Amino acid sequence: MATLKELNVFPVTLVYVGVGVQQRGILSEGFSGKKNELAQFGRRTTPLTLLPFQIDDEEGRQQWQVLLKTIEKKLILAEKYPGMLARDLSDYLYARSAGHFASLMALINCGCLRVIRSGNERLDKDLMDQVKNDVAAEESRKELEAAMKAGLLTSRPGQLPKPGRKTA
Repeated sequence: MATLKELNVFPVTLVYVGVGVQQRGILSEGFSGKKNELAQFGRRTTPLTLLPFQIDDEEGRQQWQVLLKTIEKKLILAEKYPGMLARDLSDYLYARSAGHFASLMALINCGCLRVIRSGNERLDKDLMDQVKNDVAAEESRKELEAAMKAGLLTSRPGQLPKPGRKTA
């Protein structure tokens, strides 16, 4: 069995994925304070963070749309159409995922499985309401949906929310 140190001789990149990796002390190997310097794993890794998408400004809304359009192009559904995600479900998908990529992809993947089995092969709000999502995303859902319904928040570029809007 090889150790991580023995892998240094191979020209490979190891990717570790997790939530709260730094906060949980994984990179510090349980050391704290001055002893943190002894954590070899932390010295050999570069943490990268994927922040949730934000829609509190035009640039953020544009980025959300690019993401949805990209996903839309990759979907293999018999009845998909341009704008199915980016136009018709944009606010809905943001509210359901709170802008988190993993939550969004889990929701879309489960939705696609459901529509393929049903023979409909088109994603819409009624169908997506039958799909469960992760707890963290669902906890944010009601507040985000209420803000969108009140016109205080939108994921659509060019549509400014009403003054006094909440940020996502």
